[in-house]
Formats: sequence, structure tokens, C-alpha cells
Amino acid sequence: MAANSTDIDYAALAEFRYALRRFQVFSETKAAEAGLKPQQHQALLAIRGAPPDEATVGYVARRLIVRPHSASELIDRLETLGLVRRELTQSDRRRALLRLTPQALDILSILSAAHREELRQLQPLLVEHLSKLS
Repeated sequence: MAANSTDIDYAALAEFRYALRRFQVFSETKAAEAGLKPQQHQALLAIRGAPPDEATVGYVARRLIVRPHSASELIDRLETLGLVRRELTQSDRRRALLRLTPQALDILSILSAAHREELRQLQPLLVEHLSKLS
């Protein structure tokens, strides 16, 4: 936003941030209803959305914008919950790929359907406010 931003610019930015925050609260609530913490849901989504053979702890750390140590602890908790398992690769036995269990896939499917519907409802609002920011 330029130094000479108008009241309209600030209002559009505020409304856009509000819409994003509404979606975030929706997402956190849905994750809790599924028995997950928001970051656990995000990790599952990152693993499921990763390109083939790239779902590693490092990948999850980058996608969640956390330190690798924090991502490793998060994956440990997801393993304890029976939602993720580590598979050592054949080419490099030090490298583990993350795989979702059937239970995690079921939970993620339900959460993703709810999130897609919420985004469909928010889309016009987001687009409107984004277009005002251009």
C-alpha cells in the first residue's frame, strides 16, 4: 500500500484481514471438533498435499513455518495419536517419509470438505476486498 493510502484502502485491508481471521477461527474450531489442535490439522494437510516422496519433517516445518525441531515434536505427537507413521526410504535410511494413516485420511477428508464449503461462502467477500487492494 502506498504512503498515500486512502480511508478506502485501509477499510478494504481491514475487511480482508477480518475475512481471513474469520476463516482461521472457523478452521481452528473445526479442528478442535475433530479432536485436533490447529497445528496438527495443518501438518496433516501439509503431508497430504505434499508432492510424492517429499513429505518429510523438513517439508512440514517449511509449510507450517516452524523450526524443524518443533515440526519433529509435532509429528511425534501425531504418531502417538496413530495419525502419522514414518517410513524410512530405501535410498537413504536416514530419511523418513511421512504417511497418513487411514484414520488421519478420514479426519482430513471431513475437515477438508467443511473448509472447502466455508471458502466457497467466503470467496465473494475475499475477492471483493482483494480487488479493492489492487
